[in-house]
Amino acid sequence: MVSRAYREGLVTHKISTFEEFRAAISTYRLPRVLLAALELDLCTAIGDRSWTLSTLAKKLKVSERGLSILCRSLASAGVLHKKGGVYRNSKLGATALNGNHRAYRGGYLNLIRSHWSDWIRLMESVRSGLPLDHEVPDRLDYRHQFTWAMHHRTLEIAPAITAQLHLGRAQTLLDLGGGPGTYALAFLAKNPRLRATVCDREAALTVAKEIASTHKAGHRLSYVPLDFTKESIPGAYDVIWYSNVLHIYSPDENQAIFRRVRAALKPGGRFILQDAFLRDHEGLYPTQASLFAISMLLSTEQGNTYTASETAKWLKQAGFVSIKPVSIRKGTADWEDGIFEASTPGPRPRMIANQTGSSRSRTTR
Repeated sequence: MVSRAYREGLVTHKISTFEEFRAAISTYRLPRVLLAALELDLCTAIGDRSWTLSTLAKKLKVSERGLSILCRSLASAGVLHKKGGVYRNSKLGATALNGNHRAYRGGYLNLIRSHWSDWIRLMESVRSGLPLDHEVPDRLDYRHQFTWAMHHRTLEIAPAITAQLHLGRAQTLLDLGGGPGTYALAFLAKNPRLRATVCDREAALTVAKEIASTHKAGHRLSYVPLDFTKESIPGAYDVIWYSNVLHIYSPDENQAIFRRVRAALKPGGRFILQDAFLRDHEGLYPTQASLFAISMLLSTEQGNTYTASETAKWLKQAGFVSIKPVSIRKGTADWEDGIFEASTPGPRPRMIANQTGSSRSRTTR
């Protein structure tokens, strides 16, 4: 596993000198090269062939000089392979970055490209305190594309995390705000007796259904279209999973959601949250959580990142007990120290032994 700092492109130490300031600003260079490759759809054009620069430049309708310098930088970063004057894709380029491959991550790549454009406009949101294009209604096509992006982002993360979250006694799980249902399907794959429900907007659930139709556990996934910021959550669940949703909403909205979650959990039910929590007293660190708040400024009406302590306080005020962090192996977490668990008052479902000596819950599905 690569480090989280590398994956997020973070400066991992405080900036105290001009040279460190200059170095930090200069980190835009490689990302811009990578984005240029995406804009050209370069890896799709290269495919599974080897190309001379002159032939590839003609195909892409760009200058040979410009392509030569771009490809050299991409090869130095490992995205392309170079031998003499010939270039070919790396394994990454030939799969996740290649629009003709089944492993293509197009949804998330498009989101990355839009983020670059959004961050250039940061001062607009700093001045107004509002998200970019806040007067433009949420389009169904955008919601559909964003949901696919979240699936592509979590394809490897979800199985790694759910493998470490033991739901042995649970028979029902709600993936609240679960978008494509990637986490719900990962939980189902690990827990053959579990049934799961994903709750989100209708446009997101359309993507979830498409993904589930190709997954061997997809027949155990159901769907609830709901605005859970305004409506009660139907049903009663053993576990509610709430991943990367907290940061979208204001403190008041999150506290209201927590109360609805508590009402939808069985006695002794578990509420598991994953998010980019700030951990220090001043609310500055980890750096990735502070930077992620910028994304919330650019894209949400009231979203932010929150400290672990204030989130725990909201959970307690909503009536949860046994509030505690959950440890995940380093290198496998979505966010550093980013998972909390809380319970509703009452005993958890009692276990009975089955004929093979394993355990089973008396709770009905």
